[in-house]
Amino acid sequence: MYPTNRKSSLLLYALLLLSGAPLCGQSVLSDVSEIRPKLNSPLSRTGLGNPLDQVHAANSGMGAMYTTYQNAFHLNIQNPASLASLRSASFELGIYARRADLTDASGSATTDQGNLRYLALGFPLRSPITQSIDRQDDNWNAGMAFSVAPTTVVGYDLALDGESDQFGRTTNILRGKGGAYRFTWSNAFRYKSLSAGVNLNYNFGKTTNSRLVIFDEVEESLASELLQESALDGLTFGYGVQYAYNFKMTNDDGELVPNGKRILLGLSGQFGGDVEVDATSVLRRFSPNGQLFLSDTIGGGVQETFGTVTMPSTLNAGIAYEQINRLYVGVEFGMQNGSEYVNTVNPDRLLDANRIAFGIQYIPNIASFNSYWKRVRYRAGLRLEDDPRSVDGQQVRRNAVTLGAGFPLRLPRNQVSFVDFAVEAGQFGVKDVLDENYIQLTLGFSLNDNSWFFKRKLN
Repeated sequence: MYPTNRKSSLLLYALLLLSGAPLCGQSVLSDVSEIRPKLNSPLSRTGLGNPLDQVHAANSGMGAMYTTYQNAFHLNIQNPASLASLRSASFELGIYARRADLTDASGSATTDQGNLRYLALGFPLRSPITQSIDRQDDNWNAGMAFSVAPTTVVGYDLALDGESDQFGRTTNILRGKGGAYRFTWSNAFRYKSLSAGVNLNYNFGKTTNSRLVIFDEVEESLASELLQESALDGLTFGYGVQYAYNFKMTNDDGELVPNGKRILLGLSGQFGGDVEVDATSVLRRFSPNGQLFLSDTIGGGVQETFGTVTMPSTLNAGIAYEQINRLYVGVEFGMQNGSEYVNTVNPDRLLDANRIAFGIQYIPNIASFNSYWKRVRYRAGLRLEDDPRSVDGQQVRRNAVTLGAGFPLRLPRNQVSFVDFAVEAGQFGVKDVLDENYIQLTLGFSLNDNSWFFKRKLN
């Protein structure tokens, strides 16, 4: 394919690319790269790319708050402990679309992106129908789920002016695409009011990055491209705990029974750990007319590098008040130890990041027969958070408000399902350096069936 054993030429080429400056014009050779990113986000060059929210549509409408959230008909993979509260098997699918206006010192641009948000299947390990028919106690329950979701996305297409003492003025074309994904197996167990769960995550994905150098002041020179493909592969673990304190009242028989109001406490996070990365670097040359031209003028070759990426750990804690089937309101705090991130193949520096989220859900009357809109779940939230990346030494931030709604559906056999919608509007970046105003729409479908694991009996 390409000549091998040219490690020294790759190092020389890397040194040549150290300079960079503001946006510049186009070049005849600017389209020779094979990379055609659909997204153009300069920040996605850092780390593993732009992180994508892992919460489902219902949580997206409540400020992306998830640590304390538990629901009989919705999945909450981010805190696996919530799965022990499921009362129905649930298949969930989510999609999203995002439009952003980016502004920096050199100008502005509009970017669009959208994709699958998540795909998940979860179910209780005890049938609620069997429990009811056999009058079994509800002191314990267990739940399980399988899910897959993108975790990061890479997409950028930039032109930079450079200057070299040896070659004079240069044009650098930087492009990248790809991203990472996560397949998760979740398990949870509940005893009375205390639930605990674990996530086993398989992380995988591939990114492709290209840096093309065009020597503008050297006649008939060959343009050089360093093309790198990196594949990610490895396991990480997550955890979650939830505790529900139920307020009680005295019934007509003088017994203390729950009155439908409770306080929820939640704790969740991800353990840090190493995943493997396999990177292949190719140095190629192109003639002035854009044709691939292999030459030993500087040297060309293929280099394969094996390394690891140390994923940063996270920790989240929250508290919420719930009036069951009427009101849910909560707040949570989170932290990501971005400074733990180490990439031995493509070194980058990330910062520690903190977040705070507020969320509320209100149901006017869940049992209303004459008004569908009184059965709708109305949601709102606020999220204020750091991003582990930085621009010109300043940490990136995101501030956003969210709105959402959950529309209940009655399917055959009186099964309850939902269409969940959320909209998020906010600001992202570093003020007066790289500003991004964005709006993001999330649409989710939750299809439920409570007949799983139901043991039918014949008389």
